[in-house]
Amino acid sequence: MSSTTTTANAGPPSPPPRAPPARATTAPLGPTAIAIHHASQFSMGALAACGAVTFTNPFEVIKTRMQLQGELEKRMPKASGAPVGPRPYPNAIAALKTIFRNEGLRGIQRGLAPAYIYQVLLNGCRLGMYEPIKAGYVTLFNLASPSGRAHELPAMVFGGATAGLLGAFVSSPLYLLKTRMQSYVATAGTAVGAQHSYVQLGTVRALRRIYTAEGVRGLWRGVDAAMLRTGVGSAVQLSSYDSFKRILANSGWFAMHDGHGGLSLHLGASLITSFFVCISMNPFDVASTRMYNQNTAADGKQGALYKSGFDCLVKTVRAEGIAALYKGFTAHYLRIGPHTVLTFVFLEQLRKLGRFAFSKE
Repeated sequence: MSSTTTTANAGPPSPPPRAPPARATTAPLGPTAIAIHHASQFSMGALAACGAVTFTNPFEVIKTRMQLQGELEKRMPKASGAPVGPRPYPNAIAALKTIFRNEGLRGIQRGLAPAYIYQVLLNGCRLGMYEPIKAGYVTLFNLASPSGRAHELPAMVFGGATAGLLGAFVSSPLYLLKTRMQSYVATAGTAVGAQHSYVQLGTVRALRRIYTAEGVRGLWRGVDAAMLRTGVGSAVQLSSYDSFKRILANSGWFAMHDGHGGLSLHLGASLITSFFVCISMNPFDVASTRMYNQNTAADGKQGALYKSGFDCLVKTVRAEGIAALYKGFTAHYLRIGPHTVLTFVFLEQLRKLGRFAFSKE
């Protein structure tokens, strides 16, 4: 009786516990889809960089000439009255005026043709390969963190450096030719560094001329300095951009309408990133410019002034002091600041376009 009463007073039986909702799973991408994704990343990275270099190349010309100005000249106290070489480019703005006055629009856009090809090869690899290389490091060293992405920072740094090194190696001949084109001046009064008159032949014929005279070694002369430069710059740029973009996105200062942020977020992250890139990369940039622009030694096997990027850094500091490693810093920032901003702005907009295009399929 008591058991019946208890059962009657218990009311209707409670429903069975609900099973947790099944998590939505995404089917893994096949080899073809992965290849298409990486190819699109390569293409977007290359297009974004080419768009940026169109606007920033004049400051690259200025930076190149300022870094070659006074090359390996011994430091002399101002009171000594010792003669010094010509200084046609005292600062970035004066250099811009001098080049434009003497050489016109063509002068401030010297080296633009190889610069485009260089950007396609360098940034196609650097930006296009960054994500898969970073993912490879995360998997290889088990850096994924279930509570967040803090453990991925080493993968971001090494992924950026590896992608940069790869891009620098592949694109080195174009950077060499671009540097020599940008340093070349027909009039002796404003010439700095070694002058290579064959650059007037154009990109293809000039590359052929270098290959005929110096072989493959000549085309890749200075690649060690370029890889140092780009590896350091890429590690700082790509890892810092990701980090600063996340910090700014979490700050609440920027609207996140589509989960990816707007133009102002990308601009803010790029401006902060460019400062750190310029600080870290300028010494290696000076070494790279000088390694590429030097004449070839009589034996044809190495440069006339420097044997390697490290040798260039040591000789530069010994002759001109530590400050010489930051020659052309203002021009470098005026170049790399807008270039970083424009590259990532163009890249983000291209990615949005890609997401929109694929969402319609």
